[in-house]
Amino acid sequence: MNKKSLIFLILFSVISQGYAQNNFEWFDETIAFEERVDALIKEMTIAEKCGQFLSASPKIERLGIPEYNWWNEALHGVARNGKATIFPQGIAMGATFNPSLIKQVASAISDEGRAKFQVSKSIGNRGMYAGLTYWSPNINIFRDPRWGRGQETYGEDPFLTSKIGVAFVEGLQGDNPKYFKSTACAKHFAVHSGPEALRHSFNASPSKLDLNETYLPAFEALVKEGNVQGIMGAYNAVYGEPVNSSKFLLDDILKKEWGFNGYIVSDCGALGDIYQGHKRAKTAEEAAALALLAGVNLNCGWIYNNLTKALDQGLITEELIDERLKKLFLIRFKLGFFDKEESNPYNLIGTEVINSKKNKELARTVAQQSIVLLKNDNNTLPLDKNIKSLYVTGPFAASTDILLANYYGMSPNMVTVLEGVSEKISLGTSLEYRLGVLPFQKNLNPLNWAPKVAKTTDATILVVGISNEIEGEEVDAIASENKGDRKDLRLPQSQIEYIKEISENKVGPLILVLGTGSPVSLEEIEPLVDAIVLMWYPGEQGGNAVADVLFGDVAPSGHLPITFPKNVAQLPPFDSYSMTGRTYKYMTKEPMYPFGFGLSYAKTKFNNASASTAALKRKQSVHITVDVKNTGAMKLQEVVQAYLVPLDIADYLPMYSLKAFKRIELNGGETKKIQFNLSADDFMQINQEGVKSWMKGNYKIIFSNALPSKRSQDLGAAIPVEISIKLK
Repeated sequence: MNKKSLIFLILFSVISQGYAQNNFEWFDETIAFEERVDALIKEMTIAEKCGQFLSASPKIERLGIPEYNWWNEALHGVARNGKATIFPQGIAMGATFNPSLIKQVASAISDEGRAKFQVSKSIGNRGMYAGLTYWSPNINIFRDPRWGRGQETYGEDPFLTSKIGVAFVEGLQGDNPKYFKSTACAKHFAVHSGPEALRHSFNASPSKLDLNETYLPAFEALVKEGNVQGIMGAYNAVYGEPVNSSKFLLDDILKKEWGFNGYIVSDCGALGDIYQGHKRAKTAEEAAALALLAGVNLNCGWIYNNLTKALDQGLITEELIDERLKKLFLIRFKLGFFDKEESNPYNLIGTEVINSKKNKELARTVAQQSIVLLKNDNNTLPLDKNIKSLYVTGPFAASTDILLANYYGMSPNMVTVLEGVSEKISLGTSLEYRLGVLPFQKNLNPLNWAPKVAKTTDATILVVGISNEIEGEEVDAIASENKGDRKDLRLPQSQIEYIKEISENKVGPLILVLGTGSPVSLEEIEPLVDAIVLMWYPGEQGGNAVADVLFGDVAPSGHLPITFPKNVAQLPPFDSYSMTGRTYKYMTKEPMYPFGFGLSYAKTKFNNASASTAALKRKQSVHITVDVKNTGAMKLQEVVQAYLVPLDIADYLPMYSLKAFKRIELNGGETKKIQFNLSADDFMQINQEGVKSWMKGNYKIIFSNALPSKRSQDLGAAIPVEISIKLK
């Protein structure tokens, strides 16, 4: 055969194959997705079917099925896939108390993801982190501040977590009636929040009250309100059964009770834990069967390599394989993978959106709104941009690591605190910088001039904190001695000593800027400094946002989404999943900083609280209003919070429950009337059997800008106002 004939045959084969694929029934866009998937699965062999249950799903060339890797991350930006906008970490998103803003963030992330997906396909990259099935957000409840992955969450409150989480899902998945822009995945279902070292064998047995009042509501909200398309099963067991083999969690609750119709994926390696960690199965085949029977569609790991053997052993049926596989292909079809490029409008999103000016500005806005002012003695802040001399120091002043958190992308536009401050101040200001101290250990050189520089400047900005090297996932936090968790809540001793040295030498005010993803014990440090600015892990524009706040271009408006205890001694045992003594709802000890707390550069006053009725019957709703006034001259944004407080009801109920919140903007001297509409469901309480109940009796609704406690007022929060409500 000559060369021309060979080329002709190759071309004919390629064209014929493409023609055949385009004529397969599952490529017919006039047919409903369900029918197309059924037609596809009908043509697959058992071996082909079983191969599609792994997160790295191979191509099936004869059927026109391309290779696809399900594993991708988008916690606070497209992660681990090159250039992308790095937004503030999840805990910082929670601190904004601004779901509409977070929806914009997630929409920007999915825009970038869509554009990157098109480019990845064009260069033949269909591997890990190149797809559109994002395993985000993390909506676990940050029940214990020692948990290293708590930084990924939206805080300790199920209501706040639900509102931010639903908004994030809506932004990721888009609003097209036919296609998903990308898909979100709520993790880690369920009752999962450390310790990291025990997660592969740990069994959580919360009370029915705690399960339904604390651990499940955010997942339920994302399923019912957000239409989230993915759920990730956690590593741990619940009530003695590994989550990924739990029919109680995955079938009874998730599917039957809540109506979940998406796909369930195991956390990576978690199916192996069914028999290696939890000893629930004796073989890999048994573990695979238990997971498939419970409802797990996709295995991040290797256990589902044994599905064919499990079928041969009679542990599962081909009908079950088809049922579980159908959910996976429905996701891929609804993402548009089997339709013409021009059919899906999301394919028109161009690469110009990736790390665009608009997205960088959005990252800066989110960081601004997340920054929490914890202390501001004698109106130390804002600083004057024309300050004559300024000293910036500390282990993270010039660090980009403190911006990143975990699960991050790459950006050429990262702005450190030092850079942000340098850009903000007058060109005539004498600015000096020194690292001063190593972040996690004592300086090796006993000589150090850095503390003495504070004697020579009008103010000192000291940037301290921890980082993803100290707190994070068990396999990533390389500076942690506790597999990513924290043994206590203090800063590294080297930093504490440096703060003391600076405090002893300063002549001007000392402003502490704190980078962290979790509560830090500040009782030893707070008396030594004049102001404390909590910046979290603020993303690529963090330095600019911090400078915006320090110098008064933007008033601080973040509020704590988690309680800051005074010290670790105030906490219950880390491995206890009882909520007794935990979070603002059940903690009886006085914290360092309460949930919802955050100062600004002006004072807020609450007045004229009222309700449309003082007595509420089942199935009734109530409108509650309050006047909120900015008593200062500077424009500010405030977070109005409404808490339900039971008075003479069962003693096991939460002391406080956040029921509504709203971020508002107030000009100097301006007053706004804020209204919330509460339904009867908002007043339902969880009884000790885990059931929502209408509990008659007397309650208060309290308006405030922090947890309405004496501690909040002592720290400078507004005086709360309240309404009496009787449930009949």
